[in-house]
Amino acid sequence: MAWDVDGFVTSLTAASPHTVEAYQRDVRQFVSWADRGGCSDVAKLDHATLRRYLGYLTTRGFARPTISRKAAAIRSFLRYLTRQGVLPADPSRNLRSPKGVNRLPRVPRSSDANALLDRAAAATLLADRSEKTAESEDQNDERALDVRAVALRDLAVLELLYGAGIRVSECCGLDETDVDLGRGMVTVLGKGSKIRRIPLGEAAADAVDAWLHLGRPRLVTDATPTGAIFLNRRGRRLGPRDARRILERHPLPDGRTLHPHALRHAYATHLLEGGADLRTVQELLGHADLATTQIYTHLTRERLRAVYESTHPRA
Repeated sequence: MAWDVDGFVTSLTAASPHTVEAYQRDVRQFVSWADRGGCSDVAKLDHATLRRYLGYLTTRGFARPTISRKAAAIRSFLRYLTRQGVLPADPSRNLRSPKGVNRLPRVPRSSDANALLDRAAAATLLADRSEKTAESEDQNDERALDVRAVALRDLAVLELLYGAGIRVSECCGLDETDVDLGRGMVTVLGKGSKIRRIPLGEAAADAVDAWLHLGRPRLVTDATPTGAIFLNRRGRRLGPRDARRILERHPLPDGRTLHPHALRHAYATHLLEGGADLRTVQELLGHADLATTQIYTHLTRERLRAVYESTHPRA
C-alpha cells in the first residue's frame, strides 16, 4: 500500500472541495520530503520525524498559519494510514503545531453595507429604465436585457451574502429547491457536508425572487445545470471568482472593494452588535466550534472602544 495518498484523498468524502485540494497538496509535499530522505519507509515514521518536517517548513519560511494547516493535513493522513493498518500506531497523536495568529477581519460598518446594497438596488432600477427605453423605441436591444439580468443577479448575490451570512461557495452551490421564499428560508450545504437552514430577510427574499423570475431566464443556455440558481453570463453555474467580480463592481462608498467573505464577517458582527447571543450566531454561521465564532466578540469590543474613545469626554 505504501503511502496510499490516493486512497486518503478518496476517503475525504465529508470535506469541502477546497479542503480536499489543500490536504492533497500538503500531504504530497510531505511524502515527497519523506521519500527524499526524511523517512523513506512509511512503517518507520515516528514523532521525531514529524517534528523534523515541521522544523523544515519553518526554515523554508512558511508562515505559522500555513504550517498549522499542513500539520492538520498530515494528522488526518496518518489517522487514515493507522485505520488501514499501515501504521501500528498514530505517530501524530501528540504532534503540536504553531498556532496561527487570529487576525480580526476587516468588516464594513452597517451603514456602509446598507449603502453598498442600496447602490446595487439602484443599478437594477437604472437597468430597468434602459430596457423600457429600448422597448419604447422599438429596439431589440439584447444587451439592455442582459444588463438588467446581471444587475438583478448581482443584487440577489449581495443580499444573500450579507443577509444570510452564507459562504461564497454555499451561495454559488445553491439550487432552486434550496430556497423557500414563502417561508423566508434558505438551506445550504456547508463544511463537512453539514446542512443548515437560515432565515432570509425580506430584502434578500425579494431580490432572489426578482432574479429567479426576471433575470435568470435571460441567462439560461443549453449549458445551464438543472436547478442552479445563480448563473454567469455564459449560463453556467456562478463560481467564487464570478462572485468576487460582483463585489469589485460594487465597492463601498469610500471606493474600497470587499472580498465576498467580508460580508459574512459583517453579518456575524452586526448580529452581535444588535444583541444576538453567541450560540445563535454560531448556529447561523455553521461553525463547529464556538471558539471560531468568538473572534467576532473581540471585533465588536474593538469597535465599541473606538466609539468610546472618540466620543466620551473622559476617554
